[in-house]
Amino acid sequence: MIILASTSSARKSMLTHAGLRFSTASPMVDEAKLVDEHPNWNPQETAHQLAMAKALDVSSRHRDDLVIGADQVLALGDKSFSKPKSIDECRNQLLELRGKPHHLISAVVCARGGHSEWAETCVASLTMRHFSTSFLDDYLAAVGSDCTTSVGGYKIEGPGIQLFESVEGDHFTILGMPLLPLLKYMRTTGELQS
Repeated sequence: MIILASTSSARKSMLTHAGLRFSTASPMVDEAKLVDEHPNWNPQETAHQLAMAKALDVSSRHRDDLVIGADQVLALGDKSFSKPKSIDECRNQLLELRGKPHHLISAVVCARGGHSEWAETCVASLTMRHFSTSFLDDYLAAVGSDCTTSVGGYKIEGPGIQLFESVEGDHFTILGMPLLPLLKYMRTTGELQS
């Protein structure tokens, strides 16, 4: 059996649209505490370690199943961002990102029997355009609290695409999980047909 250690609608949608049959389980991981305990982690290590913590937590409770854990971090230089907690926090974050390039770092880890079997981390580069504050106000009014459900305060598959000047990288990495490397790995283990 395959278990996604996540309640993310984007990740569930990716696996569903790829034709996978799986269940979900909520990982019992305090992400903020884990990050606070490791202030020296760079953004790539943070994404990897959080994905691993989720996969291992669920795998310890479902030892015979293949468990998929994933996480995403937004990096502006050396600064990392997590999901904004409010619309105001999202506004401030988007103003900080305005006109600048940033990276979305997505990690996926597969675990079985409480042990990590495989991991992959991928990076996408995005540059926001110099949008006006009135555009930002209209954008936030249109998306409302949905801006707090993604690490960047935007979803490029919706109105958030209008915030951007350029987007470079794998679409699935941008959505929050390196799907193609995951599917390739699952074919090598026999979870999927080759």
